[in-house]
Amino acid sequence: MFLSQAELKSTIYDYQVDEITEGDDAIVEQAIEAAIDEVKSYLTPGGLAEWDDGRKRYDVTAIFGAVGNSRNALILAHVKTIAKWWIVQLSNPDIIYEQVKERYDRSVEFLTKVAKGIITIGSLPEYTPPATDGNGNPLPPPEVAVYGSRQKFNHE
Repeated sequence: MFLSQAELKSTIYDYQVDEITEGDDAIVEQAIEAAIDEVKSYLTPGGLAEWDDGRKRYDVTAIFGAVGNSRNALILAHVKTIAKWWIVQLSNPDIIYEQVKERYDRSVEFLTKVAKGIITIGSLPEYTPPATDGNGNPLPPPEVAVYGSRQKFNHE
């Protein structure tokens, strides 16, 4: 998994998590999964034509498939912040809600800028779309021989 419950210690104390979730680890795991999905949504290109404007596309599978020290520290920090938001929204014992909300908003603003191409993260792997012919059909691997003929020419 990209982020474990134990790693949340850098953003929220264990006793706070235990108070909010009443010791239910399933709630924490759900918050972590929600945070990962939220960050993925910012890094995944939409199906709109505007995504073909030259902005970087990131390999989300590689980013969130990384473990340990191979994870991107910046993305990890934002996932932790957003996971904390998902946990804290349940309750507010001994936590300054406005501070948590402000940090969440900053993470969302940052990720929105990444999604729009205003900010790029050079250390993230980029997505390379498969090669296609002029009609959008995937090209076969170079070692495969392809036989056929051109499409029929029509003057209309």
